[in-house]
Order: sequence, then structure tokens, then C-alpha cells
Amino acid sequence: MDKIPITKAGFARLKRELEVVKTISIPQNIKDIEIARGHGDLSENAEYSAAKERQSFLHGKMQELENNLAMSNVIDLKNLTCERVVFGSTVAIEEIGTGKGITYQLLGPLESDLERDRISVTSPIGRALIGKRVGDEVSVKTPGGVREFEIIDITVQEEED
Repeated sequence: MDKIPITKAGFARLKRELEVVKTISIPQNIKDIEIARGHGDLSENAEYSAAKERQSFLHGKMQELENNLAMSNVIDLKNLTCERVVFGSTVAIEEIGTGKGITYQLLGPLESDLERDRISVTSPIGRALIGKRVGDEVSVKTPGGVREFEIIDITVQEEED
């Protein structure tokens, strides 16, 4: 499989999340199972069933985080230029025809968050923007039809933790 691009801050967040699952969530779940087991008949014990279900979820989450960390390709944003759109760039675009503007930061799929205007470089808009310069126009196929954008500005933001 291909490596997944991620910022140093994004990688650190995944490592912290894995550490919380391993050192806090799973040990607490083990205690919850023991307490529920002490309540008697396991076949009719809802607390035990819920704790076992949570155990399965936590082990799956741990595996997912470990896999994501193993597949990550950490990219340092320190040396980015603003000449072209690349991973980590913050891009201001304007929809041609409506004049509606929006700014996105292009990150990897593990860090994309539309509410924070972070989109994946593998998304349709992300793929269309990569390699372009200020003033370039891009066409993006969306479920609602083709949309056209002009790149207004390219900036580089400091990584946040």
C-alpha cells in the first residue's frame, strides 16, 4: 500500500491518541469487565456485554491507529514555498461565476476536516489544485456537476499541535 502523507503535528496527534487508548482506555475497560464479571450470571449481564463490546472497539481502534502510524509519511511543512500548491499549502480559491471564495489547507486523508477547512490532497478539489499557481483556473467534477475555480492566493501556515 502507498504511504499516507501527514504533517508532524498530525503524526504526533495520532501517537497521543494511541497512547491514551493503550494506557488509559484499555486498562479502564479491563477493570470494567472485572467489575461486571463480579455481578454474577454473565449470560444476562448487560454491563458485562457492554464492557466486552467496548473492549472489541478499543482493540480495533488501537489496531487502526497503529496501522495509520505505520503507513504515515511525515512531511515537514517548514520549507514550503508559495509558488505552487503542494501538500500543506493553504489555498484561497474563488468560484468562477459566483465569486464565492473559500480557503482550504491541503493535508492528507488522516487530517482532513471540512469544518476546519482542511481537505485531503486526494479529494477531487485537492487533486485539481495540486501543482497549480496563483491565477490558474481549475475544473472540478462534483456530484452537483462541474465547478470552476480560480486560485487567488497560496500561503503556508505554521504547523499547530
